[in-house]
Amino acid sequence: MDKNFLMRLEMLKQAHEALITRPNERSEEQNGIYCRFKYPILTNRHTPLFWRYDLNEKTNPYLMERIAINSVLNAGAIKLNGKYYLVARVEGSDRKSFFAVAESENGIDGFRFWDYPVLMPETAIEDTNIYDMRVVQHEDGWIYGLFCAERRDPNAAPSDQSSAIAQCGIARTKDLKKWERLADLKTPSPQQRNVVLHPEFVDGQYAFYTRPQDGFIEAGTGGGIGFGLSRSIEQAVIHKEVVVDKRVYHTISELKNGLGPQPIRTAHGWLHLAHGVRNTAAGLRYVLYMFMTDLNDLAKIIYKPGGYFIAPEGEERVGDVSNVVFGNGWVVDEDGRVLIYYASSDTRMHVAESSISRLIDYVMHTPADGYTSAASVRTLYKMIDNNKIVQQQ
Repeated sequence: MDKNFLMRLEMLKQAHEALITRPNERSEEQNGIYCRFKYPILTNRHTPLFWRYDLNEKTNPYLMERIAINSVLNAGAIKLNGKYYLVARVEGSDRKSFFAVAESENGIDGFRFWDYPVLMPETAIEDTNIYDMRVVQHEDGWIYGLFCAERRDPNAAPSDQSSAIAQCGIARTKDLKKWERLADLKTPSPQQRNVVLHPEFVDGQYAFYTRPQDGFIEAGTGGGIGFGLSRSIEQAVIHKEVVVDKRVYHTISELKNGLGPQPIRTAHGWLHLAHGVRNTAAGLRYVLYMFMTDLNDLAKIIYKPGGYFIAPEGEERVGDVSNVVFGNGWVVDEDGRVLIYYASSDTRMHVAESSISRLIDYVMHTPADGYTSAASVRTLYKMIDNNKIVQQQ
């Protein structure tokens, strides 16, 4: 074997192992709500070398990258048998996305991909692209993956090669290895993205959080985050969607919004993490926000802090689709620690750490959005006045 080939291969192996085993470091976060970590936990360079390189010198004498991976993003998350698993969206340089499982012992670093990505079964209608899986451990005993199944719009003109239809694909598994594909979710809406399965039965039915929208990109008449029930999961059909969290003018989610991971049950209500989108002169801006719904009425918001929970900062703002954070996975530990997994700029995965008690405090006691400048100033005045009283005591 050629010496240069061996040297380059060894260099690649050492760099890859150093990246995967690099300890993560806490950032100096000052907001008291969560702590970011310094390094991304998954990037395109975290994918195995044998996914990207033909390691046979005879067929690849220059040790070229044969299958380029563009990005790793928007991962669902679950903890099983003491380990942390991310079902990540991996996008190749050909724009096609697929799912791959990465595991870690502690949930903040050391994520290593399994040897093979997920070969997701298909329905009778072939998927052009699949992405952004929510992973939900349901009380029926199955682990469900809900994801966007994208196909070209069959009614588009031959000259239009960008119009698409998005629907909610559903698959289930026991071990994240063998997946059973179910029928796509059917709803009254022309298109569906960012659908989440509630982890418990509601009135003996499967409950879904939806995002009804008219077009592939534009929400149109879609009013926000929806909610609906289906008697079956194998042939899931929602006949009526009600809006849980509507879009509102001049807010962080005026253009569109969608739920992130499955909600977390607490003694006070269900904790939700969602993304909101607004337009700017530089393009769309995606942020994460939180709210809480009633334990018994899942469509009733009882607390919703104003503004964003996590927004892109520093290098997080740079990437394939800049100025974006997107989160569709989180894990709650037995001690109440919450690991929040989010992607930045459609390029890489990060983790932030908080706790159930902190998130409850944040959601229940952070002022709501008053929807006008004057209301914002009055809210600020109230806290200033209260702080002056405290300082005088």
